[in-house]
Amino acid sequence: MITVENTIKWLNLFSDRIADHKDYLSELDQAIGDGDHGTNMARGAAAMKEALNGKAFKTVQEVLKTAAMSLLSKIGGASGPLYGSAFIGMAKIAAGDETDPAELVRAGASSIQHRGKAKPGDKTMVDVWLPVAEALKSGKLTVDTINQAVQSTKPMKAKKGRASYLGDRSIGHLDPGSVSSGYLFETMLEGGLL
Repeated sequence: MITVENTIKWLNLFSDRIADHKDYLSELDQAIGDGDHGTNMARGAAAMKEALNGKAFKTVQEVLKTAAMSLLSKIGGASGPLYGSAFIGMAKIAAGDETDPAELVRAGASSIQHRGKAKPGDKTMVDVWLPVAEALKSGKLTVDTINQAVQSTKPMKAKKGRASYLGDRSIGHLDPGSVSSGYLFETMLEGGLL
């Protein structure tokens, strides 16, 4: 069951994971993007952690909205609007009594697709969010499932974002947004939301 407490725990774990892997994420982004994914994500995640801690939240929706606003305001490039949209989408679903993780992730994926116009196979974070939503729906989300989704972006040719300018040269590289999304879902498992 998703609660205020375990949602905050999840997002704190995510923030820490991003901080620990900031250089790796930027390294991935240097190969097919502008090289700042790790730095941008770390800045946004740190702001999110600061905004979430030491405050009293009444609902999961408030937690997710606060996370969205932090990410939108602090992450530069395409990742800020995409992650911000995802969290806004999840907050909307959390408005009622709906706290099903599969529905939250599905709503986040929908918001990412609406914002970025990406489809499965475009070598974007959608290639991780949609399989994770499906795995959650069937009750079979594991670290292996998440890693398989992340690794699936390596042989893809990028069709969206800066990486798409590289054409075939984008093949053979992991999508940085997919890797950071993988961290989001690994920490969801660790945070006890399932």
